[in-house]
Amino acid sequence: MAPARQYWLVKSEPDAFSWDQQVANGTEPWTGVRNHMAKANLKAMRTGDLSFFYHSNEGKEIVGVVAVAREAYPDPTVEPGTKGEWVCVDMKAVGPMPKPVTLAEIKADPDFADLALVRMSRLSVMPVSAEHWKKLCQLGGWKGK
Repeated sequence: MAPARQYWLVKSEPDAFSWDQQVANGTEPWTGVRNHMAKANLKAMRTGDLSFFYHSNEGKEIVGVVAVAREAYPDPTVEPGTKGEWVCVDMKAVGPMPKPVTLAEIKADPDFADLALVRMSRLSVMPVSAEHWKKLCQLGGWKGK
C-alpha cells in the first residue's frame, strides 16, 4: 500500500521567486534552502505530495498549490566550500488559490494555533496536517485534490 499523501507549505519572497514565475516555468527546482529543519522537510517530501505556495515578506498569503515532481537531490545552487549537504526538490504548479489566504486570516483563527506557519514563522518549508490542509483549502476556495 502506498504511503498517505503528505501536505506542506513552502515560502518564497515574491521579488525573488513569485507564484507567476512558478506558473510560467511549470516545474521548477525549489533551491536555496539553508535551514536544517527545512532541509529535513524537503527530504521527507515524496512525489505527488501537495504544498501551498506562500508569498512571504510581501503579501504574506497562500497564493497557489504545487506538487512535488522530483524528490530531494543535491541543490545545484550551493556555493563550493559551503558547509552542509543542502538539497532541493522539483515543484510543479498545480493551480492558483482562488482566494489567497492571508497570514492575518490564519492567525485570527484559533484552529491554526499549532500550524507551523504560526508557531515557527521563519521556517521556509513546513509540514501541514491533513486537517489544516482541508481547512486552508476551504478558506481559499481550492477544490483540487
